[in-house]
Amino acid sequence: MSTPQLLDPTATRPYQSYVYAYPHKTTYRPLPDRPELRDLWAAEPKDALSLYLHIPFCEVRCGFCNLFTRIGAPGELTTRYLDALDRQATAVRDALGAGGDAGPVRFANAAFGGGTPTYLEAAELERLCDIAERRMGADLRAIPLSVEASPATATADRLAVLAERGTTRLSLGVQSFVDAEARAAVRPQRRADVEAALGRIRDARIPVLNIDLIYGIGGQTEHTWRASLDAALAWRPEELYLYPLYVRPLTGLGKHGTALTDAGSDADWDAQRLRLYRQGRDHLLAEGYVQVSMRMFRRADAPPQGADDYACQTDGMIGLGCGARSYTSSLHYSFDYAVDPREIRTIIDEYTATVDFGRAVHGRRVDGAEARRRHLLQSLLQAEGMPPADYRKRFDADPYEDFPAELERFADRGWLERDPAAGVLRLTAEGLAHSDAIGPELFSAEVRAAMAAYELK
Repeated sequence: MSTPQLLDPTATRPYQSYVYAYPHKTTYRPLPDRPELRDLWAAEPKDALSLYLHIPFCEVRCGFCNLFTRIGAPGELTTRYLDALDRQATAVRDALGAGGDAGPVRFANAAFGGGTPTYLEAAELERLCDIAERRMGADLRAIPLSVEASPATATADRLAVLAERGTTRLSLGVQSFVDAEARAAVRPQRRADVEAALGRIRDARIPVLNIDLIYGIGGQTEHTWRASLDAALAWRPEELYLYPLYVRPLTGLGKHGTALTDAGSDADWDAQRLRLYRQGRDHLLAEGYVQVSMRMFRRADAPPQGADDYACQTDGMIGLGCGARSYTSSLHYSFDYAVDPREIRTIIDEYTATVDFGRAVHGRRVDGAEARRRHLLQSLLQAEGMPPADYRKRFDADPYEDFPAELERFADRGWLERDPAAGVLRLTAEGLAHSDAIGPELFSAEVRAAMAAYELK
């Protein structure tokens, strides 16, 4: 057992934690009242929901990975998992009802993540799409659908299924085009295989290709980082995500104490990652990409991908499967979370044996104060920033009244600026570079305490 790293609310180290959701999953606890989903969603707006289906299987577990996934699926495990996913989808759709007083049920976007959804065979991917469409009522051909894949599983037959069923975005985890760096990150792959997978994806004519790359790997230099960037750019991907490497508890690299960098101290490693980030950012901007967040870069002429009527700050999410989270306005809920392979196997086995999916069993209540933090955090970490008018409209308060110390501190560091002409509060270029420090600084004391008390399995 291991506790997560404590976050210093006033630290200026640039790499504290990647914040993609708030409150953090390690704050979730068993819900003693086990509320019925029907009651949770009764009064919630349901006309612009996000749908997420989680497939917790991979052919190999990368050394840096702390996602909820296991290596392989022996026997009929994928079948049993899809059977459980089908049961859960049936129960959740029944709980959502026809919308009632809160309006009709409609999904604005959908995503298959993991793990590696394309670990499933082509026929199983057909079934996965059927669950989303026939059980949940999501029209996959009419809304944005994003699917994650790995080079080894991006086969022609799987890609054909995804393209035919309406996939608009395919995200390929490459991490590095340099074979030695891939091995250093415990991601055994050959560049030739990566290039072949990219060719198959382009042949499938899925509108948006995203390529994930990682900087800060042991042995990586400005020269090899540029080589990976240029190798990715040769495919003209509509999106590129640049991720800093983290070493987290219970991951392969974390458990073995593997040295990931030649930089020396933590401060030296921070400096190296910042240097590589800036190099990557500047190179992509010069190549015609637009920065959407610290990690995300989108080609200026790429087709639109997001749903115009969905806002992550306010609209709900339905997550199906182990590792998936669901959000209402007052409760975030999921199944249990783990990183250790044995614990993950146990949770998956319990999930596949579950019959009653009509209640929320694990989660965290979100009160008004936490909703304000979540809105500010999720807005500020986007390059376009946050219109204070939107915040005032939702909460009848000014963000500077609610978060004076934090916003003043960010501004004093040169991380935050007001743009009166555009009517937004946004991070500066340097602020975006420090997103992984800004996000954790906005966590409440209660969330910090819950994270510190959590025992990571």
